[in-house]
Amino acid sequence: MTKNDSANYVLHAKSDEFYWEGNGQLSIKTFSNGKARYKTKRGFYAIEEDRYLLLNAGPYTISIDEPREVESFCIFFQDGFAEEVFHSLSETNDRLLSDPFKDKSPLGFFEKTYPQNAALNAVLHDFKRTLSGTERMSIGYEEQFHQIMQALLEDQLQICQEVELLKAVRKSTREELYRRVNTANEYIRAYFDRPVKLDDIAAAACLSPNHLLRTYKQLYKRTPHQHITEFRIQKARQLLSETDYTMTEITFLLGLQNPASFSKLFKQFAGISPADYRKKVRMDKTR
Repeated sequence: MTKNDSANYVLHAKSDEFYWEGNGQLSIKTFSNGKARYKTKRGFYAIEEDRYLLLNAGPYTISIDEPREVESFCIFFQDGFAEEVFHSLSETNDRLLSDPFKDKSPLGFFEKTYPQNAALNAVLHDFKRTLSGTERMSIGYEEQFHQIMQALLEDQLQICQEVELLKAVRKSTREELYRRVNTANEYIRAYFDRPVKLDDIAAAACLSPNHLLRTYKQLYKRTPHQHITEFRIQKARQLLSETDYTMTEITFLLGLQNPASFSKLFKQFAGISPADYRKKVRMDKTR
């Protein structure tokens, strides 16, 4: 689409296998019942049910390869829409009344996955629930995009505060460093279930390994290795609770090679062995 014919729209679909590459508008991506993977010029992203991905306008690829149907609910914003909403929120009433159609400076969002906060989750849930009965381009339809964009802009304010945690004199340097360290975090989120090396993470972020380690801990208060371990334990809890996979199968699904090492790691964090954890979860479900 060109700038003149772009529009706000929703893509709501289900699929267990999907691949697409091309140029897209500013958008957010949400998924349930599985995972979708994206690749952009900045890095790799894996989106699961409790997060959303925000992408600026530009090229990307998406792939879905899951054992069951994944439901996607993606919101695309018209060119200039984010700038219009931001302008109305940041300007005084006097300025808005005197020049409501003033040219707005272009916005660039921080591309990353975000946790779905309560406000955004409520708007998305309501939009999905009423979408089939709402006429496209109606007032009710357009109002939803305004509410969603306001929630996104509030998340960006939080990101600006996180950027200030990084030690650099110039604002532009802090912002670029934040983007690179976040690229490392997204790489970890996307590939924690595979054998991951520090050099691979650093290369994805375009940082030296030592620079990555120092700045990553500044921002996330933990090291890349600690983050990988947290994600693996979280995934292990899910697999133990929701599947009948053997301990060996779960070990490999987490990117580990030794079931004994997995059992030791899990007990260190959960306080009980994986087998005992599974028994406890199943007993709790039967009560």
